[in-house]
Amino acid sequence: MRITSKGQVTIPIEIREKTGLLPHTEAKFEVVDGKAYIGKAKSTSKLDAIVRMKGRATVKMTTDEIMRLTRG
Repeated sequence: MRITSKGQVTIPIEIREKTGLLPHTEAKFEVVDGKAYIGKAKSTSKLDAIVRMKGRATVKMTTDEIMRLTRG
């Protein structure tokens, strides 16, 4: 495998399929003893990120009021 001038490599399809590294998968990299490892990141979807949000609203607004604000 050759690294491009942009630092990109192509992961062979056999490896992508065996490891579940499919298109749009978030990947993570780790370096251990001078060797680089790639794997799937814990969160693989935008929904996961949204579900992890915590907290409570401090302003009481109706859904219609919120929609008007977000739509401009």
